[in-house]
Amino acid sequence: MASISPKQGSLSSVIRSYKSSVSKQCRAIHADFVWQTRFHDRIIRDESEFWKIREYILNNPGNWGKDKYNQP
Repeated sequence: MASISPKQGSLSSVIRSYKSSVSKQCRAIHADFVWQTRFHDRIIRDESEFWKIREYILNNPGNWGKDKYNQP
């Protein structure tokens, strides 16, 4: 059966390569390191959207305690 994988150079391919590299390095330090299973990508269409997304990213760590996927 043929495998289905993201096109080389696509965002999914870049994220997969990045996460693989970081995972190897982090597991060398912390054996229990894991990534959250999914990521969300979004095209920023204008400056207003840029500022909203920026605020979301800056405020995101404050919401980790409420994240069902980020439980100890």
